[in-house]
Amino acid sequence: MLFELRQYWCRPGRRDEWARYMDETVIPYQVSKGVVVVASFVDEEDPDHYVWIRRFDSEAERERLYGEIYGGAEWENGMLPRVTEMIDRERSVISRLHATPKSVIS
Repeated sequence: MLFELRQYWCRPGRRDEWARYMDETVIPYQVSKGVVVVASFVDEEDPDHYVWIRRFDSEAERERLYGEIYGGAEWENGMLPRVTEMIDRERSVISRLHATPKSVIS
């Protein structure tokens, strides 16, 4: 199993709007394609920081789902422009993780 820990920094004052957009649009869209979204979070101490975790069964599944999610007009023309206006994509940090054997998340 493969996890992605995705950390985003929103443009100042846009985090609550971003969290709503994620909950109402991005996460349901990705779930409809087969992505497992483990959790999403807003940072208690940094008003611009947003974090979420996705899970994939394998690297092959991750690659396939990336193509389905990011390869079409719905993402490119519909969601990406909104994403770009709300988050600073250059500051994004995506970590690929494997749970340890005793982790309750696996």
